[in-house]
Amino acid sequence: MSLRSTLAAAATVLSLALPVAASAADLKVAYVDLQRVLLEVDDGKAAKQRLQKWLEARQKEIDGEQETLRKEKELLDKQASAMSEATRTQKATELQKKVMELAQKYERSRAEAANKERQEMEPIISRIDQVIATIAERDGLGFVLDKRDSGIVFALGQYDISNEVVRSYNNTKKPAPVAKDAPVKK
Repeated sequence: MSLRSTLAAAATVLSLALPVAASAADLKVAYVDLQRVLLEVDDGKAAKQRLQKWLEARQKEIDGEQETLRKEKELLDKQASAMSEATRTQKATELQKKVMELAQKYERSRAEAANKERQEMEPIISRIDQVIATIAERDGLGFVLDKRDSGIVFALGQYDISNEVVRSYNNTKKPAPVAKDAPVKK
């Protein structure tokens, strides 16, 4: 390659790179801790309380059934010596079946809890996204990154808009998003 073509190629690359570098210098970026925002907005707090009450009720129900099964096991152990082998085997099988049913109920409960949390949080997250978009447009932000899922290892606090998102969300006079299955206050 001649010196002339090398210089021409370098000039072309430089002319293409300068506008990109200049526009990158004008790019405004911010980040938000979505998990923290979700826990701090009023609707998020209320949803977490509803979920916590539901989980506690479910856990209490499962704990009661577990205690009943423990008592049945103790009774079976005490009476086992007075039972015939066939009766003892039948009772142990029935107890094992109840234990398996309770374990399945617990797993269904966990899946239901995850689904319920998703239903509760989806409308709140959607509204948070709208608030972030409004702030980004108002402030001319090119990007707003999620602190936890974006790979950010370090960023200056001045670029964190989490507090502003919480404040804007709570000050917006929209009706609170409520999941379909959530209880309605009267």
